[in-house]
Amino acid sequence: MIYPKFLCKGDTIGVPAPSSGAYDEQHCNKYKNSRKKLEEMGYSVEWSKNVFKSEMCRSADGKTRGQELNEMFENSNIDFIMCAAGGEFINEMLPYVDFEKIVKNPKWVQGFSDPQGILFPITTKYDIATLYGLNFGDYGTEPYTRDITDNLQIITGNIIKQENYDMYENKRGELVTGLEPFNFTDKVVWKNLNRDKVNVTGRIIGGNLDVTLELCGTKYDGTKDFISRYRDDGIIWYFDNCDLSKEDLIRAMWKLNEMGYFEHTKAIIFGRNGNDKESYLGYTYESALGDSIITKLDIPIVYDADISHKGPCFTIINGSIASVYSKDGKGSISFELK
Repeated sequence: MIYPKFLCKGDTIGVPAPSSGAYDEQHCNKYKNSRKKLEEMGYSVEWSKNVFKSEMCRSADGKTRGQELNEMFENSNIDFIMCAAGGEFINEMLPYVDFEKIVKNPKWVQGFSDPQGILFPITTKYDIATLYGLNFGDYGTEPYTRDITDNLQIITGNIIKQENYDMYENKRGELVTGLEPFNFTDKVVWKNLNRDKVNVTGRIIGGNLDVTLELCGTKYDGTKDFISRYRDDGIIWYFDNCDLSKEDLIRAMWKLNEMGYFEHTKAIIFGRNGNDKESYLGYTYESALGDSIITKLDIPIVYDADISHKGPCFTIINGSIASVYSKDGKGSISFELK
């Protein structure tokens, strides 16, 4: 596994918009404040030209977005790449990404939600670690919450052990300036489906489940080779379900199992459901997982973890060795870069 150089004072953070860009005044405020705060910390920020554009959740056409990402990798003055935002259609830019340039110039790429579309192939196909955590706009929050300070520790090379957060945002608060932090409403409780205690170590991969399902079986999917390469480590999957219903979730697990994704798997970690749609069959989150094929794998399954569109969210180093612990509602993840 290739681990790019971590961020150092004086380095430049490149900010492409491979999915959406800023689409209203609040998001523009947040991006500008992100830049201000990161520059105050001693970093430079270089935006792509379409960061402040968004039409139908696209900062530009797919070809332009792909070229902008290529330029970030070609530019020797850019040390770290942090995606501007999530969105819906990152898949449209993938045909225009020059993955050979990425392999020749490996850099950390960090993003959350739709940027899964670029993180997943970089790690599974090309053995370059990536970061599923924050988007650039998240750094504009006032004041910083622990997910941001944890992320800053990790991207600067201090690979901390992340402990579960105390509260999460089940319902968004009102946004006025765009800089508002999470509206903490509910207590964080990690849950184990089939074990009182989970304590497992393995090679971690995953991210946004919705986007992963779209990539399955395409030329941007290197999963089968990835899990074969690291079968001796065992695989830990983690899934951030944004929009799938509970019925969709059951079908998704069937599909991934049929594709052989769960071979050599030692555990599966699920975050809190992002859009927690009511099940027309009466499924709860627990009963949907319990009724899915993964229960036949006889491996630990954790859910309601801090990997979710209902933040705050852990930073996950895709491709690293992860140690996951969950017991009595508490949980943690730590990483080794080997």
